Amino acid sequence: MPKLWEHTIASHRSAVQEAILDAAAVLVAERGPAGVSMAEIAQRAGVGRATLYKYFGDVDAVLSGWHQRQVTAHLRQLEDVWERTKRIDDVLEAYAFICHEHPPTAAPSLHREQHVDHARSHLIGFVAERLGDVRTDVPKKELAAYAVHALGAADAVPSKAAVRRLVAVTLSGLRDEPPR
Repeated sequence: MPKLWEHTIASHRSAVQEAILDAAAVLVAERGPAGVSMAEIAQRAGVGRATLYKYFGDVDAVLSGWHQRQVTAHLRQLEDVWERTKRIDDVLEAYAFICHEHPPTAAPSLHREQHVDHARSHLIGFVAERLGDVRTDVPKKELAAYAVHALGAADAVPSKAAVRRLVAVTLSGLRDEPPR
């Protein structure tokens, strides 16, 4: 098979998959995860149901694919912030705002999936490697886990100002050693 043909097929498959995931995202935003059906996803994506089933076996698989794409994009966003600023404070603030703007209540079952555990582990390692000058009484990986979990609470705060306060408290906890 010629290379051009292989490239064209791969591009087409990728475009169809993206259209399906985009359609699912719109439907979830409109109705929530429980209100989405394969027929509606196919219609919104502009593909036949048979085509949809070639890519995803059921609604849960579509939602999982959509969520995995979101998690990957968020990790990439944090890596971009680091590359731009080289400041962990900026990365942690960006993470808090991601949590604030994309609360897990939109699809709580998706946040228990294996790709999320892998992404969280990757994020903790990413943060730990970049922490810089922090307290010495706790290993950096534990401090990174603390920061990631603490800033995950940004999904429950009411405003951007509250997110910034949460970030400030978390950063303080990373840097201040308790009295002995």
